[in-house]
Amino acid sequence: MIRLSQLSLQYALPHTTIHVLRSVDLHVQAGQSVALVGPSGSGKSSLLLLLAGLERPSAGEVTVDGVGLDGLDADRLADLRRDILGIVFQQFHLLPSLTALENVAVPLQIAGHDDAFARAREQLAHVGLAERADHYPAQLSGGEQQRVAIARATVHRPRLLLADEPTGNLDEETGAHVQDLLFDLQRRSGTTLFLVTHDPALAARCDRVFRLHEGRLQETTPAQATA
Repeated sequence: MIRLSQLSLQYALPHTTIHVLRSVDLHVQAGQSVALVGPSGSGKSSLLLLLAGLERPSAGEVTVDGVGLDGLDADRLADLRRDILGIVFQQFHLLPSLTALENVAVPLQIAGHDDAFARAREQLAHVGLAERADHYPAQLSGGEQQRVAIARATVHRPRLLLADEPTGNLDEETGAHVQDLLFDLQRRSGTTLFLVTHDPALAARCDRVFRLHEGRLQETTPAQATA
């Protein structure tokens, strides 16, 4: 599902060059859950953006579901994200003028599905928010907003789900509920889950854990994620 080959990312500044990623290699099989951990500023979110085609590498290759992203223009990258990717952000990024149902239906509407609202309502039920479908984001708690964001990211049944600190803005109890929801959806759909987290307990629930430090990627074990 994911293959990174000698992936590098750097930014040239007037008097120096910042090396975010240095010759990163990574292979992830379909259906696996993977956690990426590391100190703040280590490049974890940048790596996620590269996987989503929202950032271009300085060198190396990104392949998702057998498709090399380097050869795709902006329109084809957008098509790829629409068809096989789901993305969950820490900040939710719900559209405030739309209800929960309308927010979840947006990806399906963009893709031209006639049953967008029926499928969105079904997905809201999967995340336990059937009765909140007609509420606006400002009327929802942080945990409810994140569940709406997860429903939106998974309503089109993506083959790859990317999550950037999905519990970072939530209290411990709500975060634990959102964790359970993510892994339940991943197991039921067979989706590959790739998440960035500072939470060692969340990382330990994944099949594989990678640590990013000084631009280098090293695989560790789920047990060591809590050490």
